[in-house]
Order: sequence, then C-alpha cells, then structure tokens
Amino acid sequence: MTPDELGARLVSVLGDGGVAGSSGGGKFARATVDVPVERWAEAVAAARDALGCDFFDWLSAVDELPGGFTIVAHVWSVAQKHGVLVRTSLPREAAVVDSVVEVFPGAAWHERETHEMFGISFAGHPGLVPLLLPPEFEGHPLRKEFVLAARVAKPWPGAKEPGESEHTVSKRAPMRPPGVPDPGEWPGGRG
Repeated sequence: MTPDELGARLVSVLGDGGVAGSSGGGKFARATVDVPVERWAEAVAAARDALGCDFFDWLSAVDELPGGFTIVAHVWSVAQKHGVLVRTSLPREAAVVDSVVEVFPGAAWHERETHEMFGISFAGHPGLVPLLLPPEFEGHPLRKEFVLAARVAKPWPGAKEPGESEHTVSKRAPMRPPGVPDPGEWPGGRG
C-alpha cells in the first residue's frame, strides 16, 4: 500500500474524525493520520489491528506554542514494511490524552518521558514517575517557553559572524531570553 492508501484505510476504519495525509516524499513518504484527542487510543489500536502495525517505534510531542501540543506516535508493520504516524492535538491548558500502554506496553517509557519533558498527562498510565530529571528539577525543559540558563551563562560556541576571525572579539552583547538576569547579577556570577 502507498502511504496515501494506508492513511485512507485507517481513516475508513475509524469512521468520522480522522484526516489522512502523508509527510515526506518519494521512498521516504510516510502515512499520517490526524485524529481528535478523544479518539487517540482508538486510532493507535486501529493502526495495530487493521493495518498490522505490530511494532511500536516511538511517541513524543511537539510544542506548537499558542496552538498547544501535538502528540505523535509512529507504529510500523514488520511483515508488510509500512508505517503510520498517528497524531492528535491538545490544548495547552488541558494537556491530557489517553495512555496507549494497554495497546503497546512499550509506550510506557515514551509517555513517561513526554510527561516529564512537556508536562503532558497520559490518563490511565500505570505510573508517570520521573524518568530522566533529578527530583528537585522544576519545569518542563522541552516546552518552548522554558529558559535554558546555560545559554545565558556561557557564550555560544557557534560560528563567528562574517568578517570575524578567531582573534577578533565580537562587539555584540549576548542575547538573553526575557526575564533572565545578566550573569553579573547572579550570586557568584561572572561579572
């Protein structure tokens, strides 16, 4: 099946609410199916049962800023060698979606990571305990509004501006995200 046919097949199984498409092009094209948040777990289960996608590859989120979040799961059929990206959108103020751990137990780790990094809850998950960050960590580092203080405290090691060499010093002031004080103002800061 082509990616377009694959997406259309999943939408026909789901009935109302799904929208099929494809991403990429040529031999790298991938079927995509966007579903309403209340049909999320059902769509992932339908990809497994109706399309033969027996391999759970990954699940994560995309921060769409004012648009909320997009949750994406990639599942694959080992026998038929096709895959589909199942996606749903969540509002920023109510970032909750059903867990798919009952459908694919391997999703447990991915949902824990997404919960920790984006602050998205997965209803029905057996244990959304911290996975990667220390217990005292505050915030969700993959949200776009999260300020990475390391970028303020340490100069960016990137390429020089045109006309600069390794022996010239840039006269530009380092940019700071809103609300982050100058490093000289920090206790023990350099300044």
